[in-house]
Amino acid sequence: MPSAKPLRLASVNVNGVRASFRKGMGDWLAGRDVDILALQEVRASTEDLQGLLGDEWDILHDPATAKGRAGVAIASRRRAHIHRVELGAADFDSAGRWLEADYEVGDTVLTVVSAYVHSGEDGTPKQVEKYKFLDAMEARLPELAAHSEFAVVVGDLNVGHRTLDIKNWRGNVKKAGFLPTERAYFDRFVGAEDDPAYNAGAGLGWVDVGRRDAGEVPGPYTWWSQRGQAFDNDTGWRIDYHLATPALAERVASYVVDRAAAYDERWSDHAPVVVDYAI
Repeated sequence: MPSAKPLRLASVNVNGVRASFRKGMGDWLAGRDVDILALQEVRASTEDLQGLLGDEWDILHDPATAKGRAGVAIASRRRAHIHRVELGAADFDSAGRWLEADYEVGDTVLTVVSAYVHSGEDGTPKQVEKYKFLDAMEARLPELAAHSEFAVVVGDLNVGHRTLDIKNWRGNVKKAGFLPTERAYFDRFVGAEDDPAYNAGAGLGWVDVGRRDAGEVPGPYTWWSQRGQAFDNDTGWRIDYHLATPALAERVASYVVDRAAAYDERWSDHAPVVVDYAI
């Protein structure tokens, strides 16, 4: 039977964790009762993370090869049973972008992945690296589902799957983050929009928890440019996901995007995505 208190899993691209804490992330975290916290674009050391979060958190951290870039982490109130960082071929550098952890929740093993997909830039080597990562991710997803029926990939996946996921989608159809080739990966992950089984077992069978919760409406967006009035006008992108196995998706009790009340209250250009799972 599910426990009385759902497990709360929050994910956020912090855009530099030290800067986020200076701007108020600690206050947000103190009041959010999070059980597992997945971070992307950490850009700090493990010691920095431990100092900011405190000793009550068990921290897994995979920094990027280049110091001060990328970096993913998972912090939990419970110790991970096992964790893995390898993704793709041996010669593929995924450091700082993919971190898996297994947690024992009662008699259940919950697998959590904190992922940070490359932003990319069409027609450049950056986009080539992005496609390599998405290829490796596509190969890994069936293995994860076979490993645990309760698995979830969370984080900044840097692709808006559908027109509902970007406010100004018409102006971005030829830009990284909304290219047809990128969006086709998500068709394979959760199914295509015109598939009757879209987001309900199509594709590789994964469920986009945010879209299932929101329904067929624009957003809710999770990232806004720091430039201009994008945040104030809610001209955003939904690029931060919880992709869950069907069994785990059925346990979703609550889905919330913690959008700041005002521009000057933001501590990252991304908003946390907070999901309660009744396990």
